[in-house]
Amino acid sequence: MTVTMDHKNGRKSSLDSKVSMSTVSNGTRHYRRSASSILSTDSDIRFTRKKLSSQYRCGCCIIASFLFLLLLASAAVYFGYTYFFSQTSQEDVYRASFKVVNGDRYVIDMADPSTDVFKVRARDYRERLNLLFRRSYIKHGFSGTEILALDGNEGNDLTVHFSVRIDPTFVDVDSDDLKDLLKKEITFEESLYFRNITVDANSIEVMESDAPIHSSTTPKPTTPKTTTTTKAPEPRKCTKMELTYCSKQPYNITTYPNIFDHKNLSMVQENMILFRELVDAECYMNAYDFVCNVLQPPCKKGVKEDDMVLPCKSYCRDFMNGCGSRLSPKIKLIIDCNRFPEFEGTGSCIPRPNCLWDIKTHGLPSRHCDGVGDCQDLADERTCSYCPSDQLHCGIGRVCIRKTQRCDGHVDCPDGSDERACLSLAPNVNNLTKNILVTPHLPRYISNGFVVFNEKGDVGKLCTENLNRSLSINKTVEVLRTVASSLCRALSYRKLTSVNVEIDKEQGVPYVSMKDPTASEISFIRAPCNSKQVLKMSCDDLECGYQAAHSQSGTRLNKVSLHGDWPWHAALFKEDVHICDGTLISTDWVITTTSCFQGQPKAEWTVRLGIIRISGTSPWQQERRIVGMVKSPVEGSTLAMIKLEEPLVMSDFVRPVCLPKKNFGVKENLMYCNTLGWMRNRDQLQRVQVRMSKMAKCENMSIPSVNGICTETPYGQDDCNEEEFAGSPLLCLQPNGSRWSLIGVSNWRIACLRTRVDRPRMYDKITSNVEWIVETMQSGDV
Repeated sequence: MTVTMDHKNGRKSSLDSKVSMSTVSNGTRHYRRSASSILSTDSDIRFTRKKLSSQYRCGCCIIASFLFLLLLASAAVYFGYTYFFSQTSQEDVYRASFKVVNGDRYVIDMADPSTDVFKVRARDYRERLNLLFRRSYIKHGFSGTEILALDGNEGNDLTVHFSVRIDPTFVDVDSDDLKDLLKKEITFEESLYFRNITVDANSIEVMESDAPIHSSTTPKPTTPKTTTTTKAPEPRKCTKMELTYCSKQPYNITTYPNIFDHKNLSMVQENMILFRELVDAECYMNAYDFVCNVLQPPCKKGVKEDDMVLPCKSYCRDFMNGCGSRLSPKIKLIIDCNRFPEFEGTGSCIPRPNCLWDIKTHGLPSRHCDGVGDCQDLADERTCSYCPSDQLHCGIGRVCIRKTQRCDGHVDCPDGSDERACLSLAPNVNNLTKNILVTPHLPRYISNGFVVFNEKGDVGKLCTENLNRSLSINKTVEVLRTVASSLCRALSYRKLTSVNVEIDKEQGVPYVSMKDPTASEISFIRAPCNSKQVLKMSCDDLECGYQAAHSQSGTRLNKVSLHGDWPWHAALFKEDVHICDGTLISTDWVITTTSCFQGQPKAEWTVRLGIIRISGTSPWQQERRIVGMVKSPVEGSTLAMIKLEEPLVMSDFVRPVCLPKKNFGVKENLMYCNTLGWMRNRDQLQRVQVRMSKMAKCENMSIPSVNGICTETPYGQDDCNEEEFAGSPLLCLQPNGSRWSLIGVSNWRIACLRTRVDRPRMYDKITSNVEWIVETMQSGDV
């Protein structure tokens, strides 16, 4: 409906207007309309106003004054509450316990809060305590109690652990007051609240909720105190696990001390209530398993001493994401996930349980048996029809092999991993076999140690005693250096730094010897080694930009990445949220862009490598904390180098990329270039092939500079399923076709345009920063 207003000049004010209305009747009646009428005989709509009388003005003033006073009162209440009561409005929580010596007994079902026995007993004791405190002098500040746990030995005395919440605004009490109140009621002969049971008054304990655990609450110092009376600690030993609460764990052997420095079972039991509360709060699905794993860690036999097996670093982070906010700062300092081990095979650490179940319940059933590892122990790929439980997964693809097929002379895995690293380096054979491998890939590179062989599942050392019998001293040295140099190259190291023959002190080790030391291709045969003379050597300078996990050339890489395709690609996380990407250039330095950190408040930043899915946890995943950042001094460059807290462990899946030479021409000899990004749901890392383009194509995206590189897709392909994060790399294959160099870094996140529209990409040039990068790595300063 449309309303028009017609204004005519010379019209009288509506205050003076009159309306004459006629009806069908015998006579004419005249009506005088109110002065506030909005109708007029000669207009569409007219608006009028009426002057307020003194009576109305007085009423309005009263209402306004009332509203103003109400506003002042509200402001006074707000500021008074904020500045005078905010410090005392939070409840104080006390933890307490007592022992029932008669009238009730502990049964094993009380250990599980989900059982009916626990629920009935807990309700009974909660009602007794609530009645006691509500009818005492602290009733005005009492907020309630909660039964935390029921402890004891089967058929013996029952210990009740509970919490008491007090509002200090209304009552001023401390732990001693509560203890006296409980003791007075318990010792009263005709107690109203503890009928039919007898409580040991000397067993009553009350403490504040943030009381420290019964141990050293700070990490052990890295340098021990120097004193003449210091006694060397006894070797760690495995012992039977006796903690009833953790009896449901799949192991029954533990060791002391644990990470909290608990040296025996009684010390663990004294602090058990602090951790039971986390489990009962259901802040993390696997909280019960994690708590038992740190309080009663599994133990496995070692050579000189037994080993404590802790949860893996990624498992720890999952726990802290769920329950970390409930922990006190002192306990958080001890459960520092950066101090927990990385997964290097079954037995190296405890991976997150129920990984396969989590994958399915999170709506990702297609990841089960898809050939890509999403669980650290490869539970998602080793429970498939193509992979019996007693076989090794090849690590890439849907192929498994028998353990005897490892280094048997026939390639069985699609990437040839079963016939690589048949000769490697290790400190000893036990170090190589103490963890059960889940794939044929070595979990880490070792650059210094004895030469060890792996043949059809058997591991031993290389014996050199036959060389002394058949060759001269000079020829023996030449053969040993030739063998050692070839092994360094096979392990992708550039330099051989030392070769020695030593007497083997390890017992029960099989040996091989060189069949024909002077042949062009040396083969090895099983042989005894009576002299125990074995070869020890060291390598240095790991090859950069080399895709060791694959035998195929980089030009035949798929668009969707597989494990090991880009071992230098890093994902940057701020408080466990994926923010940016980066590229590994050494064991402890990553290159990214400064735009990742602009406007970011102080927070914990971490780097994660060895992954191709953000939500997955591969067997080769490594994570490090960022401890510093250095910005590029080159004018117009946004590059940044970030320093890692600890060096990464090099492997087929975590390796550095190459830097270009300082005078390298960007448009010269670049036969194949790619950039890396993630699918829209960050499900998988992907690559997009690009080529160099004229800067004019990128002018609409950013301000051109001498440090900029403009690229475009060579075939106009629709790549809008892939998004590049800030810090994503521009990688080009070197002319020799076997190594990759980092040519540029994106300084902003590149989203998708509309479908089938090509988009140019702009990167910061690396060549102008090479000198600064090398100097920063050499100095190590941040």
